Order: sequence, then C-alpha cells, then structure tokens
Amino acid sequence: MIDLMSIARAEAEGGELFGIFDGMFEPADVRPEGYPDAVVWKGGKHDGKVNPVAHSLTDAFALLGTLEAIDVLGLPFYAVPMWSQFRHDRKLEPLAWFGNMPCISIKWSTAGDAYVNDGKGGKVVVMGKSGNAPLRTQAGVYCNVRPYGPITVVRCMPCLPYSQNKAVFGVDAKTGNVHTEMNSPGVQMAYANRLFLKMVHETGKLGRVAMKPTQAQEDGINAGLHSWMLKGTKFETGRTYAVDPYEELKGEIDKIIALLPKDFKAGMESWGGRIEQHIADTNYGLLLWDLIEKRDCIILATDLDGDRLTDLLADVSDPLRAFGGKVAKHLGKEADMAKVWTEMGYTTGNGRDMTSVMHRMKGPAIHEQTLGSADAMLLRLLDGDESVGGTKQPYDPRIHFVLIRDAYLDANPGNRELAAFLDAAIAKFDGIYGGKRPGFLEGYKALRDSVKPWGA
Repeated sequence: MIDLMSIARAEAEGGELFGIFDGMFEPADVRPEGYPDAVVWKGGKHDGKVNPVAHSLTDAFALLGTLEAIDVLGLPFYAVPMWSQFRHDRKLEPLAWFGNMPCISIKWSTAGDAYVNDGKGGKVVVMGKSGNAPLRTQAGVYCNVRPYGPITVVRCMPCLPYSQNKAVFGVDAKTGNVHTEMNSPGVQMAYANRLFLKMVHETGKLGRVAMKPTQAQEDGINAGLHSWMLKGTKFETGRTYAVDPYEELKGEIDKIIALLPKDFKAGMESWGGRIEQHIADTNYGLLLWDLIEKRDCIILATDLDGDRLTDLLADVSDPLRAFGGKVAKHLGKEADMAKVWTEMGYTTGNGRDMTSVMHRMKGPAIHEQTLGSADAMLLRLLDGDESVGGTKQPYDPRIHFVLIRDAYLDANPGNRELAAFLDAAIAKFDGIYGGKRPGFLEGYKALRDSVKPWGA
C-alpha cells in the first residue's frame, strides 16, 4: 500500500512531493509532442493488453484519490506532475506537458485560488489559478461533453459570447477569432458544432441549440456557423431562427470557414436528425422538462450558457426530490424520495457523479472532473476527524473509479476483459461503501484486500 497519509502531510506542509513520486514511479518511455524534457512517470502492469491512460497528479483528494485508485486497480498508466506548487514553479509548463500527452488522459481540478510559496519566503495565489483555461488553450481543446441522465451538453470552449458593441465586432481572418471583448474562437465553435451534429445523427436523440444571436454579437457568428453546417445535410429543424444568421453575417462567417480543413464537412451529406434552435435562456426551462419527462436530448451551448446548463443539471435533482417529498406529505404519505426517485426510473444524483470529456482538435480526449471541497476534506483527514464529530461523512472516492473506468474504456474500445474487470472493481467498491462509509484510509485498505489488481 502507498503511505497516503505521509503524502497528504507533505503536501499540506509544502514538502517535496517530486522526490516522493520520483522514488515511487519509474520514468516513462513516452513524451508529449514538442516537450522532450517533460517529466512523465509510468506505473501499473504494462502487459500490452491495455492501452494506458495519463493521470494528472494535482492536489488534495484529487491527488490522494488518484493514487489510491491506481494502486488498487493496477492498470498501466502514465502520470504527469501538476500539483499547484509545481505548476507555479515551472510557470505552467506542466500544463503543456499534460495537454499534449499522446493518449487518453484524466485531468482533475481542485480549488482555483490555492496559495503557494513565492520563492521569497512569502505566499502568493498560484499562477493560472486552477490551470483549466491555460490547459485548454495549450491542449487545443474545443469543447467538453457532459452527459447526465437523459441530457448531454456539448459545451464549446473557450467561447464566452456576450458583446453588444457592434463597433468592435468582426472576425479576424488569420485566426478565426470573433473580435469583441471576449475574442471567442470561431474555429473551435465549428468543431464543437460538428461533434454535436455527429452525436445527434449517431444517437437519434433530439438536438437543441442554445444561442442568442439576436443579442450577443458572437452568438450571431456561432448560430451562423451552425446554419452553414446544416446546409446540404438531412437534418430537420423544428423551431428555427426567424433570420438565417449565416446569410445575415456571411462575410464574417466565411472567414472562419476558410480556415477549416477542406474536407471538414465530408460525409455530412448523409447525417440526419431533428434540431430545435432556441434562444439560449429558454434552454434552462426546457432542460427541467426534458429531465422530468426523461427526454433524451443533446444541447449545443457556448462556454457561458454551457456552464449554467451543467450547473443547473447537477443541482436540480435534489430540490425536485425534496418537492416530491412535500407533495407526498401533503397527500398524507411518508416516502423515501431517494428510493422513489430510483423506482421511477430517474438516474441523476447530486451532480458529483457528472462526468466530463474535453475534446481536442488534434489528439485524444481528456476526461475531467472537479473536486470543489477537496482542500477542506484533506484538512479533516490530517486533523484525524474526517467526520467532524459525526456531522460529516468521510471522503467518498467512487468518482475516481468511475472516471478511470470511463477513460480506460475510451482508450480501449471493445476490450471486454478490461470492461468486466472495471465493472467488478466498482461492484466491490459499492459493497464496501454501500452502508456506513468507512474512513478514507480504512476504505483504501478494504479495497486493496478485496480487489485483485489487473494482471496479478
């Protein structure tokens, strides 16, 4: 077993984590393209039967949970050092290392405002905050995909459309950036649009577009790109924008189209499905109805609206269950709403199990997850009272095993032996954590005792 407690103390006290991992893992035989001096470790059972994934070694329980899971599972992996102090000391270069790894990867985010040593005896907020924005830029990310229950959100990034200043509005013909206060990249939006349409075509789900072309200048471009993408395909539109935004802004949109590969729309002439075009605001209400009515749909949104949509999707199930309980009580019934929710066929929890996959214009996908309260939970572990006198539950590392499962299956399509191994491991996990949740270290030991590592 890994001495996770000593690693937790080293991190909390500003100790030398690099030396710990250098002694724990061996140097990898792969490097990210363009970074021959990058630090990459490898571990697990490299037996040629499973394609490895790359882990980011970040902070707090994102770090401890990853170490626990890779030790329990024993699958082959690469690891890139990315904790806040190391990112800061190396001026964010590790983000470029990780963002250009030539394999499916897993990125963890923790608190964005961490304090690190400034090298002069003082403290300073970590450079790049959580690192998400610079990582996406350096990795060439164009969107993330978040499925939850019946709803999947395709969120273009980085796209933050909300300019109303026509005086500064236009498209840069060299970069494809929509030049406003936000500089939204039109090329990324085109790639996100194509992925959205491909998913609608392949799944048969309803497609919804969340734009506001009547108000936000960038969204006129975004909606116009969408309109151009539909031309020559077999998609049908239900609700449609009153004015065709491509025809309205054709001169600017054509600058973006000129930057795309010549075969960008190749094969799309056979794609079909149903698309509804909405003013972005209406998607929040529609999302609630889609969830309640279990309507399978895929939503294309910008960063701005996509963030709101996924936050709402993550948060809405708890109040719906609570309201259901109030209705039952009003009718003179006592009901276990968590049980009723499941019996009615709903699968959404509280959002902590919502997965997210970032897609790159070149290179494999990056699976990502955020741990908002990881720092506070780490302090409770170090204090020796994870439950805070019984008022809180210890950390639940299930999301690590779920995210790892998703990433390995993505990297190893059709590998039934691997899928069966991962499903069995999660079943063992649920058996241990299904009742009273054990402490983090106790749970780790129980998992090590019950899960036979890959290749053992």
